[in-house]
Amino acid sequence: MSTPRFVLTLTCRDQPGIVYAVSTFLLGNGCTIVESQQFVDREAGSFFMRVEFEALDSATTIDTLHESFSRVPAQFAMQWRLMDATRVQRTLIMVSRFGHCLNDLLFRAHNGDLNAEIAAVVSNHEDLRYLAQTYSVPYHHIPIGSANKPAAEKELYNLIEDLDVDLVVLARYMQILSPELCKKLEGRAINIHHSILPSFKGARPYYQAHARGVKVVGATAHYVTSDLDEGPIIEQEVARIDHSKSAAEATTIGRDVECLALSRAVRWHTENRVLLDGRRTVIFP
Repeated sequence: MSTPRFVLTLTCRDQPGIVYAVSTFLLGNGCTIVESQQFVDREAGSFFMRVEFEALDSATTIDTLHESFSRVPAQFAMQWRLMDATRVQRTLIMVSRFGHCLNDLLFRAHNGDLNAEIAAVVSNHEDLRYLAQTYSVPYHHIPIGSANKPAAEKELYNLIEDLDVDLVVLARYMQILSPELCKKLEGRAINIHHSILPSFKGARPYYQAHARGVKVVGATAHYVTSDLDEGPIIEQEVARIDHSKSAAEATTIGRDVECLALSRAVRWHTENRVLLDGRRTVIFP
């Protein structure tokens, strides 16, 4: 049998005794620390911690640990989560017609580079069905427009529930989710967009940027909120370009950085390395 492995994340007001209390809990439950990271936001007076640990007794379960630790947080007014680190997170990818991020995530998941099982791909177009089929991943075509948006989002959310999805990834899904759906997916939906917004909106943004002589292209991966492209940022990536690059080359570079930023965000989320701090995030990579 594999050794039971867990992740504990917590945040609270910075105060003496937090690390001692966590260590005492682990020792008392026959657990050994594999990885431990802490951060103190001195301006806000907040403490953040992520501990990955193994249970020496193979009979130890997340339920017994949860019950044991539940007596600790009251002393420190903690917000905390205890998770099974061996559990692969079921992930649904949403995409429109640009396939670079989808292709990258499918390959990384298939190769074991992500703690994710791709449960399905959802698209408002049929263009990328072949790509999902290459990896034997179910592909669901859910057309969406102003007339049928509520019905389409209901179909999407029912699919998320039926497939027991942990994480939704908008991998260049070119539709705006309703505030109601954003609320339902709060903290478990990640989006990617190029970071030359808001200057270059609409179609062919990298071509617009090239025409203006932009020297840096980038991408931002963030949690989805009802504030368009303004959710808590998880990861950003940039690359320099110059006058020698064509618009097509700038587009290729931009798509590369989109893939990098999104895959890191998905990896960190699925490994429980992201802690929300209001409109910000604390990342323990």
